[in-house]
Amino acid sequence: MDEPLYEILASNRDKEELAAVNSCNERIKRQFGLSLTQEEAGALIAAKQESLKTHQRVEFGRGILDKLMFVFCDSQYISRQDYAKTLAGLQDIFYAFKNEAQDRLTDEELLAFMKEQFETVCFGDMEYLEGTCLARFAAAVRAGCRGYEASGGKGEYVKVSEEQRWDSELYMEALRELFWE
Repeated sequence: MDEPLYEILASNRDKEELAAVNSCNERIKRQFGLSLTQEEAGALIAAKQESLKTHQRVEFGRGILDKLMFVFCDSQYISRQDYAKTLAGLQDIFYAFKNEAQDRLTDEELLAFMKEQFETVCFGDMEYLEGTCLARFAAAVRAGCRGYEASGGKGEYVKVSEEQRWDSELYMEALRELFWE
């Protein structure tokens, strides 16, 4: 029996994505020392298929993996030991929040938001990224927030954050009072 057309297209798409991942992998390895093995790259593409099924999404073009690799390659919170695992988690979170934001965000806006929060608010904690930052941002997007369009997804979390952040000036003043007076 002949392979269904969808499976043929999916196979071709996966080959194209693997080629893009390998190309990106070489650049990132030279610049940042992070790289995926062929097995890890293949596993990440298979994980993408699972994420798509879980989140009931369909992709017609190449996946997001090479873009994720490029955006997160300079993260201070990703090491060689956890690179593939972190990418798998970020990929799944990406697809979940494309749905949560009702596809109102471009891939680039969502990636910019994810990276900024991963580095500055979450300090590499993917659970906090998913459960707090992205959940609040997606709710704001669904409620009609559109500031991300002008900012490209950057600087948006402070508008929806409910946590009070510490103030470095106030901290230094308290230290002076404690130790120098």
